[in-house]
Amino acid sequence: MEWFFKLLSSGSVAYSLLLLSFTIVAGLAIGNVKFKGFTLGVTWILFVGIFVGNFYQVDSHILHFVKEFGLILFVYSIGMQVGPSFFSSFRSGGIHLNLMAVGLVCLNVLAAYLIYCITGEDLKNMVGILSGAVTNTPGLGAAQQAYSDATGNASNFLAAGYAIAYPMGVVGIIIILAVVNFLWGKETSSQSETQDKSTVEIYTVQITNAALDGMTLGKLKQTIGKNFVVTRLHKAAVDVVKVPNDDTVLSFNDKMYVISNQNDSEAIKLCVGTRLEMDMALWDKLDGGQLVSKRLVVTKSEMNGKTFAQLKIQEIFGVNISRVIRTGIDLVPSPTLQLQVGDSIVAVGDETSVNKLGLFVGNSNTQLDHPHLIQVFLGITLGVLLGSIPFDIPGIPQPVKLGLAGGPLIVSILIAKFGIKFNLVTYTRFSAKKMLQEIGIMLFLAAVGLGAGEGFVDTFQQVGLSWFVYGIIITMVPMIIILLIGRFGLKLSAAQLMGFASGSTTNPPALAFSNTADTTGKASLSYATVYPLTMFLRVMSAQFLVLMAL
Repeated sequence: MEWFFKLLSSGSVAYSLLLLSFTIVAGLAIGNVKFKGFTLGVTWILFVGIFVGNFYQVDSHILHFVKEFGLILFVYSIGMQVGPSFFSSFRSGGIHLNLMAVGLVCLNVLAAYLIYCITGEDLKNMVGILSGAVTNTPGLGAAQQAYSDATGNASNFLAAGYAIAYPMGVVGIIIILAVVNFLWGKETSSQSETQDKSTVEIYTVQITNAALDGMTLGKLKQTIGKNFVVTRLHKAAVDVVKVPNDDTVLSFNDKMYVISNQNDSEAIKLCVGTRLEMDMALWDKLDGGQLVSKRLVVTKSEMNGKTFAQLKIQEIFGVNISRVIRTGIDLVPSPTLQLQVGDSIVAVGDETSVNKLGLFVGNSNTQLDHPHLIQVFLGITLGVLLGSIPFDIPGIPQPVKLGLAGGPLIVSILIAKFGIKFNLVTYTRFSAKKMLQEIGIMLFLAAVGLGAGEGFVDTFQQVGLSWFVYGIIITMVPMIIILLIGRFGLKLSAAQLMGFASGSTTNPPALAFSNTADTTGKASLSYATVYPLTMFLRVMSAQFLVLMAL
């Protein structure tokens, strides 16, 4: 065993990797243990790291690299996940939710600053407490980097306040959510619930409007002014089902199998005629099984960014596309809709033609298993460059940077949303994104914990109780104020409030609790709506405060 004790005293790379790996394994093992269904999850890695770091020290240069690289992987994967919905989240009700998120961040910062003014606590310590109280790890990382860049000194002391405030940051929000669910969770109100106006509706309608007799399908679309697809048309005069195109002539009493957005369906039905209760089984009887409907996966990279107008699928293959399924959301095809690698398209036509279309778009799941790493490391490169650009702000002694958290986050959001315009394949399997995200946060937490372990016990004995109380104030008081505004001012439902609270604190355990209490999906939608902007503001505000303290 002599070699083992030499390893523990060597300070080598192998020694550093041993401690990092042990910290992650032990933290995950403890995180898998639940107390009445509740656990801190991967956050236990931080506490295990602090414990191990109290006895064993890792080379500071290695820890610094692991911490920063883990942070980049984590925030970049977050941007990949939320990027496609980031800009659309600001529409309609998303504006109110994001304004509430801005208000909450401001109140959290104000609470921390007031505690500093009243108690005389070091403002730098308040930054760590603030990051823990709002359970925002990237904010802690950004503050640590900003402090190190400005002073050239280590910033491990920030993690002590974070670790002390974090547990109540998680538990406190869940307590608030439990109260919200108890008080308002059973209510249903049309004012509280927002309807998803983009839900796809599938229905059969018979042409009973005599004015449409002899009109082409393309002309009908222009007349109604709504985007919809007719995948099957039953010609009443000859009792034949065909796959129509825009040149197909419509006749009185023809039946159409229509796919449209839910908010467009009423206008289409009113213009065309009478809705019929016909399911797919009845349509199969009408066409005698000659037409098939298959889901095809777009896997060829040359399809990326192509519009339906460019591909001319109907003209070439005689096949209609009824839906495009992207990240679990059904989209109604339009001439300008761009395909992305990873999309699923539902094709309707004869089997031979549909199979030919499958070869054309790829339809090979094995191709999706191949990771597209160019965009990942290109995005990280651009993100590091963007995060390193200094911005001068009046009143701040040091230039502010987006940092290694803010830069990659913004670039990944932009690439996920607009990368298709530059022919970048942005598709990544959910499991791959999750793996990238989990590895990043685990490396970061392990490095932060090991770096903060030395002297942590002494710090907790001296100031732990007061810091814990400061964290409770920062966590709960601003959240209660904002939730009351959302409930009584904006008339939001309990599900929306719970999702907002989880997203505005970037708190996955709170989201898990919200989803348990909510079966409508509104909580997850609110979480996704406020998460990107909140993450950005948390990162920037943490840097702002730590630079004010210099």
